[in-house]
This record gives sequence, C-alpha cells and structure tokens, in this order.
Amino acid sequence: MNEHHEQVREEGEDALDRILQQWAESRPDLDPWSMGMMGRLFRATRLVEWGVVEHLDAEGMERWEFDVLATLRRSGPPYALSPKALAATMMIKPPALTHRVDRLVNRGLVDRELDPTNRRRMVISLTQEGFELVDNAVEGHIRNGERLFSALDRTEQEQLSQLMRKLLLSLGDAAPPSAPGR
Repeated sequence: MNEHHEQVREEGEDALDRILQQWAESRPDLDPWSMGMMGRLFRATRLVEWGVVEHLDAEGMERWEFDVLATLRRSGPPYALSPKALAATMMIKPPALTHRVDRLVNRGLVDRELDPTNRRRMVISLTQEGFELVDNAVEGHIRNGERLFSALDRTEQEQLSQLMRKLLLSLGDAAPPSAPGR
C-alpha cells in the first residue's frame, strides 16, 4: 500500500478509497489516480449541489430561479439585462432562458418590457418582490456556502479555489465577455 493510502486511512476513508483499492488489486498495472480525482470532483459537486438545492428550497425557490434573479441583482442598477446578455452571462441557450423568464414573470419576480432606449429590444428586470427575495436569499446562500466548505480552513479554501480556477482554465472555461446590451 502506498503512502497516500496510509495517510487516507489515518484521516478516514471516503467512498472513492475503496474503489481505488479495488482497481489497484484488479489492475495493478494501472494508476487509477485520475479516476479518483474525477470521482471525488463528481461526488463533491453532487453533494455541494444538494446542499445548495436544500437551502434554496427553504428560501422558496429553485436553483435556476436563484441563478436568474442573482444574475440580474449582481448586474447592478437598474437590475435589468437584455435576454441575450442574460443568457450569455448565465451560459445558457436563449430558448431555455425564455421558459425560465416566463415562469418568473408569472411569479411576479421579474418583468419583461421593451427597452426604453431601444424599442426593438426587450429587457428583463427584477421586480421589487424579486429584488427582495434574491437579496435575502443571497445572504443565506453565502452562509450556506461557508457551512458546506467548513471542513477546510480559509487557507485551504483559497488553495482549492485557485486549483479549481487553474483546472477550469486549462479545460477551456473562460469568463464570458462583459454583459453587452444592458
């Protein structure tokens, strides 16, 4: 057994340790290290997502609703974006956005109106109710994130964030262009 497995046993085993051990026994000619990284990333993503969904459910909204409302909120006054800019910022396709906006309009959380500066274009904006809902929810969302990552101290959290950024950039993930068409 290698040093890594000895250290893991001292700290406790996660679900991937057994899988990696099985591969080591079944195929000693392979180094399954990358499988462990992928598996842990998938599992961590799923567990964090469940924690976020549970929190947002308690706030009375689904994750996609929070994403739309939070995107509009962080865009700054007047908390309005064109559908194209909103979709680009959220990294989703416009047809998916149309359905989401329809549902949020029906809930009274956003308005869809003609842009007063360009009557050929629509803008999606937060209603007062949508603003208050997302403004309150984001505070709890941050506290929930702190809870979800509390097993790591702040230095470890910063290291993890830097490593994840490096990985994402190496995989082609880049910030979308600035939101055009506010």
